Order: sequence, then C-alpha cells, then structure tokens
Amino acid sequence: MKIVRIGLDLAKIIFEVHGVDAQDKVILKKTLRRDAVTQFFADLPPCIVGMEACSGSHYWAKVFEELGHEVRLISPQFVTPYVKSNKNDRNDAEAICEAIGRPSMRFVPAKSAEQLEIQAVHRIRQRLVSDRTRLVNQIRGLLTEHSLVIARDISKIRCALSQIADGDHMLGAMLVELVRDVRKELIELDQRIAAYTKRIRNLFQVNEMCQRIGKIEGIGPITATALVAAVGDRTCFRNGRQFAAWLGLVPKQRSSGGKSRLIGISKRGDRYLRTLLIHGARAVLRKARGKTDARSLWIERMRDRRHPNVVAVALANKNARIVWAVLSGRTEYQPAFTD
Repeated sequence: MKIVRIGLDLAKIIFEVHGVDAQDKVILKKTLRRDAVTQFFADLPPCIVGMEACSGSHYWAKVFEELGHEVRLISPQFVTPYVKSNKNDRNDAEAICEAIGRPSMRFVPAKSAEQLEIQAVHRIRQRLVSDRTRLVNQIRGLLTEHSLVIARDISKIRCALSQIADGDHMLGAMLVELVRDVRKELIELDQRIAAYTKRIRNLFQVNEMCQRIGKIEGIGPITATALVAAVGDRTCFRNGRQFAAWLGLVPKQRSSGGKSRLIGISKRGDRYLRTLLIHGARAVLRKARGKTDARSLWIERMRDRRHPNVVAVALANKNARIVWAVLSGRTEYQPAFTD
C-alpha cells in the first residue's frame, strides 16, 4: 500500500513517524534517529509530510521538499485536539498525521534560509532590548529604595546615572560604584542595539520587497524586514483580512445563539510583529492632525468617536492589509487607492 500522508514528530535525536494510506489506514509506525531521517524519506515515494512548526521545522521542510515531498507545517495548538489518550512522541506523530489531513486546516508558511537569517537578527536585537529594559527597571527600583525616584523615560535614567557616577548625589560609596557598573553595562547594550539596528537598515536597503512595503506610512525598516522575514509563502493567505487575523489584529469573537459579540483583538500570531505595527500606527496618529489627505481625515474621523488605542489598532490592521496587497500583487504602494 502506498503512503499518502506522514506525521513526523520532530526532536533533537529521536523522531517518530506515523504514516497512513489513501483510506487513512495506518501502515507505518517507526522510530528514527536523526542521522537516519533524510535517507528514510529519500527512499519513500513522494507524499505529504506534516510537522509541527517548531525549532528545526523549516530546515526539515527544505530537506523534504528537495526530496520531492509536499510539506505542511502546522501550529502546535491545532495538533493538541487530535492527541489521543496520553501525550507522548508516538501519539503526537499520529495527531499530526490526522490534523494535516483536515480539509479546513490552516498551515504555517515555510521560510527560506534568507528569511531565517533576517529573523535571527531581529530575535537577537529583541533580546538585547529586553535585557536593557530589565537593567533599567532594576536600577530604578534599587535607587527608589534610597529615595531617588527616576522617570520611566530611558533618557532620564541615562542622565541620572551620569550624575550619580560623577558624585552629584549623596549616596553611599558602594551604591555609587554599582551605578557606575550599571552605567557601563547600559552603554554597552546601547552600542550593541545600535549595531543590530544598523544591520537591519542595511538589510532593508538591499531587499526590494522591504523597500516596497517600507513606503507605507507607519512601516519603517525594522517593521518591513520583520514582516518579510515572517511571511514566507504569501499564497497561504487568501486576502488581507486573513493576513491581519494571522497577526492577531482582528476582533475576537464570543458569539452564540445567533448573537454576534466582538471583544478585543485576538492577539494571535507573532506578538513582536503585532507590536511593531501598532507602534508604527501610533507614530502616524501623532502626525495626522492638521493634514488633509484621505488617510489623515479617516484617522481624525475615527479619533472623534473611538479611543486612540482603538484607532491605532485599526490603522495597524489597515497597514497589514496593504502589506498583503503589496506583497501578493508585487505592486507598488499607491496611497491614493488605500483610503
């Protein structure tokens, strides 16, 4: 019997394989070590291979596609309902095989090596920004214990640390020494973040796709490169609304009994991308007052009746749809046709 669909549970060393035929009859259950996976799939006739979208899945997707297989990556949250009885690697492989066979299932677009490299730059920069935030919050808390309250603005903390290091405050010698160490660490983090930001801007300059979506108001080099790195096969989204829903920028539903009830945004998908789009929208809101173009007038009408946070999310949603239109149609952004 011919295998038509395989569920593969990924791991570091031990992989579980579950295969079925056209009638969904189980004809393969196998445990493989990592070094035997490639040869095993090379010996199989072309079939559908399903995996959870996790660390290493995009690498294996590329390997299996080169061997002639059709690869389907699925979000782990969509696999969980299909796990029978206890959770283990073999049951996970069976659940993956079952889930990828559903006709209405949604899949994760596979990423190219270039996209993964861009994403790696963003991930490291994001981690450095988080480290800086933790460092600033820690020193603010420690200084508050000595009745020195500093505003949350990071420029304020830089100024305060410089003053303390120069001896402008009546603090103990040990605390002053600690502040000098923290100030040095903060400077190093600022320099590393600036270096990664420059690297992202260089990636933006040489990527034609990033250049196109970077023309949209509220989307700069960081957001543009992050979107291009995250969105692999744009054909996975039928329209702009589906893309915005994938980013978590559409209302969440709690509907029943024929009554539609919409609450806050779903917040699904990549939080980093959603945050960048919303922050970019906030920047557009600040500059929209007094302008007479169609987009600014739409923003002002929205702001008259809704909270600024709602307007920012609405604009981020609109920008996400425009991004999909530009990327899927490979056309240039034309502001006159977007409002």
